[in-house]
Amino acid sequence: MSQSLLDRVTIEPGKCGGRPCIRGSRMRVSDLLELLSHGATIDEIVADYPALERDDVLAAIAYAALQTSHAVVRVA
Repeated sequence: MSQSLLDRVTIEPGKCGGRPCIRGSRMRVSDLLELLSHGATIDEIVADYPALERDDVLAAIAYAALQTSHAVVRVA
């Protein structure tokens, strides 16, 4: 996973409730993931949000992958 992609994801306490955003903007990682989950393509997202770049969308995907790559331990 490219660190340069992950560097595009920022977390600021006073912005979007401290949730991960793209490059200090108010576009949350979860917003991009939701758009993708509803069938939007990367090209469509970039066209609809001119401030975003293709690598921003890839950064959101990479960040999500990193967040889910840990083991889940269930306690009985």
